[in-house]
Amino acid sequence: MIGLGTYAYFWQHSDRAPEPLSLVGAFEDTREQGVELFQICDFALLEHMGDVELRDAASAARGLGLTIELGTKGIAPEHLSRFLRIAEVFDARLVRSMVYGPDSRPSLAQAETWLRSSIRSFESAGVTLALETYEQFATVELVELVERIDSERLGVCLDPANVVARLESPFACIADAAHLVENVHVKDFAFSRQEGWVGFTYSGAAMGTGLHDYAQLLSVVAPRERGINEIVEHWLPWQDDAETTIRTEREWTRITLDYLRRTP
Repeated sequence: MIGLGTYAYFWQHSDRAPEPLSLVGAFEDTREQGVELFQICDFALLEHMGDVELRDAASAARGLGLTIELGTKGIAPEHLSRFLRIAEVFDARLVRSMVYGPDSRPSLAQAETWLRSSIRSFESAGVTLALETYEQFATVELVELVERIDSERLGVCLDPANVVARLESPFACIADAAHLVENVHVKDFAFSRQEGWVGFTYSGAAMGTGLHDYAQLLSVVAPRERGINEIVEHWLPWQDDAETTIRTEREWTRITLDYLRRTP
């Protein structure tokens, strides 16, 4: 299933928007675009919502016919336990996270200990934990970590754009992680020369205009045949002003949805 995530609304949610979009506003906009899946990913306000606010947001999503996934950072057991409870409120079947969190940078050995202590609760709840490919660790290290724990409820959230920061090939990332993928983050990316030819900027691009060979990802991972959701997000740099930035963000979303819908 194709979905939108909060990173597709990054600037619309931000305090730089004239009228920042609420979470429920993003739900409503998602349905207006004919999309039935939304991933609340790294949305800071979510962790500060009380029980009533969480239930109200979940009720709004259900009323719109949206399936919800969650996303966070970090794998400390108490943090994962908190998100598993939030997942229950939203009837979410997937939580995306990454090994490092805002206040924790575990070694791979510590990460394995933490994950082993948490994953049984995810299994019992029928919720999948998907660890994102990132520059924090090489993809092969993340894959080996997931394989050692060997749980049907632990997998990989595939985002080959991230690993370029450690000089890893996106193509290698896709190939190495393909068999464990449970979620895909969809965005294009490209390098551009800095003024004066003194370096590059690595940033987002409108889908289909950058370096991401998404057809190759579809061929290797086969997410649609395997029932793996594809979540649209962007790395859109700030444009000259809020109006231009938000207009571009919305245009990139339209372009990406069109691209995914017409790509077999």
